[in-house]
Amino acid sequence: MQQDDVVLVLTNAPDLPLAKRIAHLLVGEGLAACVSLGAPILSVYAWKGEVKETEEIPMTIKTTRGRGAELIARLTALHPYEVPEAIVVPVAGGHGPYLDWVRSLTSTPAR
Repeated sequence: MQQDDVVLVLTNAPDLPLAKRIAHLLVGEGLAACVSLGAPILSVYAWKGEVKETEEIPMTIKTTRGRGAELIARLTALHPYEVPEAIVVPVAGGHGPYLDWVRSLTSTPAR
């Protein structure tokens, strides 16, 4: 992969106000070109020996591989979870102008 390859970072937030705050900060700081927030979902997971369930807001963050580590560091600093989800998914292709737009917004250091 190249540093300017577009990737998606998947995560969840515990509520809509926090998801919006994180999204605005990541885009405003140039770490993400766009953050899509989904409808609430129910996550069922194992944590510290127990099966838990939590309603969460899914977040799909569009960025580049080169900004991924900085984005994840910022995301985890903003997130209240002890171990927030941050999964990087490579983008195999897409609409060229859109991918160029993502690259253009995430190609410079934080503003």
